[in-house]
This record gives sequence, structure tokens and C-alpha cells, in this order.
Amino acid sequence: MHERRWHHFGRYCGQHYGPYYGWINLVGLMLVYGSLCGNITYAYGVFLPSMAESFNWSRSALSGPYTLFFIIGGLLGPAAGMTIGRFGARKNIIFCNLLAVVGLFGMSKVNAVWHLYICFGLIIGIVIAFGEFIPITSVINNWFVRKRSLAMGLLFTAGGIGGFLMPSVIGGLITAHGWQQAWAWLAGSHLVLAVVMGGLIIRNHPNDVGLEVDGRYPHPEARTPPAALETQLHPVEIDWTVREALRSPALWMIVALFSIILFATNILGTHQVAYLQDLGFSPIGSAAALGMMLGCSIIGRLLCGVLGMRRDGRWLAASFLTGMGLGILCLMSARSIHFIYAYSILTGIGFGGMIVLMPQLLSHYFGRANYARILGWTIPVVTLVSAAGPVLAGALYDATGKYDIPLAITVAAIAAGIAISARMPARSDHNLKPKHLPAMP
Repeated sequence: MHERRWHHFGRYCGQHYGPYYGWINLVGLMLVYGSLCGNITYAYGVFLPSMAESFNWSRSALSGPYTLFFIIGGLLGPAAGMTIGRFGARKNIIFCNLLAVVGLFGMSKVNAVWHLYICFGLIIGIVIAFGEFIPITSVINNWFVRKRSLAMGLLFTAGGIGGFLMPSVIGGLITAHGWQQAWAWLAGSHLVLAVVMGGLIIRNHPNDVGLEVDGRYPHPEARTPPAALETQLHPVEIDWTVREALRSPALWMIVALFSIILFATNILGTHQVAYLQDLGFSPIGSAAALGMMLGCSIIGRLLCGVLGMRRDGRWLAASFLTGMGLGILCLMSARSIHFIYAYSILTGIGFGGMIVLMPQLLSHYFGRANYARILGWTIPVVTLVSAAGPVLAGALYDATGKYDIPLAITVAAIAAGIAISARMPARSDHNLKPKHLPAMP
């Protein structure tokens, strides 16, 4: 009976001048993703100084659980893709975010370092693997084709807003009520936003509410005319199997692109504040540059969402990577605050655009049916490469006493990414797909 009500509501939205239910569904996904980013991904570092002072724990001891969280969230990607294929993304999202509430509340009760490894490293790591990027973007792929990039842009904008606003909110809660109460508050807000509200709204597929992808109705007379579809960018998709995708050069080009982008941003996120302080900038100004970069990434996410409906993804990748490269060159030349502003704006916009572009490229090349499984097999590679960035930068700094070499390596990696994006085949290229698939129109 409950599902039947949603079926009628979805049909009503599409047939009585209301919004396509995919956009309402997107609001639910934005609540979940924004909450995950604000309450988890960007929250841990805000708690670190207070928890270290409270228990007299070292910063390295407190960094271990976050490293475990990052590794688990990446290496379990293949298993996450399989569970989505078996049970559906919605069940993953609801169950894992309920598990996140348990982990967040557990963080309010910790009194030993190993508690952090369990509550944050293990539990929250599982949440990120099974309940965040892969299932959420899978749902968007199920609902959108023609306006997928816009939907992705709005989704990742929610994450950027959560990451931009929540550290200040959390800092205020810690100051007013202590870090234990702040963790408990995050658990309560996550329960309301991600589990209750998100769970009520989100549906896996358009046919769950009596619609088809992009809001077309399952009646021949109500379908969007073919001529209208032909005016859109890349309207036809062919679904690849996991095995076919893993043998495609285009997939590994996409993996290389986003390994590079996360390799670069992990180095910058970990070391840029220390680098700027070494140059003589104040701690407050150095931290503000990182916040400004994250804020500017919101612009890049929206920009990619809009441009993705009109421009080839390869062109967008080259453009956003070029912006990032120019921004890092400004950082390497930073001798005044104007260079820092230029770095934050260019790198933030480039990073934000590339984050939106990754799932868009993957579904554009390989279709929707096996998207979660294909993405799941790529995530471990991206995770391992990107995790190496901060370690490499730290080792080179210890050896040389400067960040010149790590930043130069970062620029060289981005230049390689620009070359890769220029070499990526068009989706209709006959060399891209297995020979048994029908020719692209």
C-alpha cells in the first residue's frame, strides 16, 4: 500500500504540471550527501585538537582512525557495487546512514584510542564504502540522462555546502558544549536529515513511482518525441558489462584522471596550510585559504553541472584541470595575498568541476545498468593512488625541507591529466566498445 501511494504521487508530479519526481528524489539525495560531508568527511579534523587536548593523545594517534576510514571506504568499493546490484541503492543508503548514527554517537563516548578505530575508522569507513558516493550517484544515473550533469552538479554542491558550513557550526558546538556533546548533536542531526528525511524521499528507479527516466511516461502517446531527444547531447546510452568495461582503455583513462585529481587535492588539503605558514603567512590566513578553496569548489560543481549538458566531458576535464594547474603555479609563486586568492579560486573551481565530472564520464561511456559495479572496481585504485599523495609530500619535505618538489610533481601530474583527457576516445569511436555491441547512432 505504501509503495502504491508513492507510485500515484510520482505520476501526479509528472502529469499535473508538478515537478518530475526525479528532482524531488534529488533533494533527498542532497540531504544525505550534504549530511555525510558535513557531519563526517569534513568534521573529524575539527574535533582533532579538542580530543587531543582532552586525553593528551598525539596528533599521529588521532590521524590513524581517519586513515583507516579512508582506506576502508575505498577498498570495499567492489563489495559495495555488488550489494547495490543485489539489494538496490536505497537500502544501502538507509541502512548505512543508520549505522553512521551509531558510529557518530559512539564517538561521543570514546575514552581510548582503539575506540576511535572502531567507531570512526571501521564503522564510518563501512558507511562511506556502502552508503555514500557509489549508491547516491547510482540513483541519479537511474533517474536522469539528459540532465544528469545538472543533477550531479546540484548533488555535489550540497556536499560542498555541507563541508563549507559545518566546520564552523561544529567549532561553535565544541566551544559551547564540549566535543562529546558536539558528536552527539551530529548523530541526532544525521538521523533526521539522512535516515528519516532522506529515506522517506529516495526511490531507486523512476518505475518505482510509475515513470521512466527523465520523466517520460510509460505510455507511447506520452513519450518525449524522438526529435526532441536528438537535440540533446549524447541521448543514447549502451550498457556495458563489468568485464567489458574493465577491458576498455577509456575506463582506465577515467581512473587515471581521477586518481590524479585526488592525489593532487589530498596533497594540498594536507600540506597547504603548513606550506603557507613556512612562507610567512599567518595561521589564520593559511587556514582561510583552504576554506576559500572549498567554497570556490561549489562554483565549480554548479558550473560543471550546467556545462555538462552542452559540452563534451573531455573538453570540460581539460579545462578544469588547466584551472587547477594554473592555481597551483600561483601557490608555488605565492609572495602576496593576491596569489593566494588566485590559487584558491582557480584550484577550487577546477577541483569542484572534476568531482562532478567523474560519475558523469563513467555513466556516459558505460551506461547505467552496471554503473555501481564498474565504479566499485575503480574506487580501490583511486583510493590507493590518492592516499599516497600526502605521504609522498611529507617524505619529500622531510628530505629537502621544502615543498617545491611535491608541488612540482603535482603540477606535472595535472599536466599528464590534461594530456589524457585530450587523448580519450569519443564514445562513438568503434575502438572504444566490444565488437559484438551494436554501432552507436
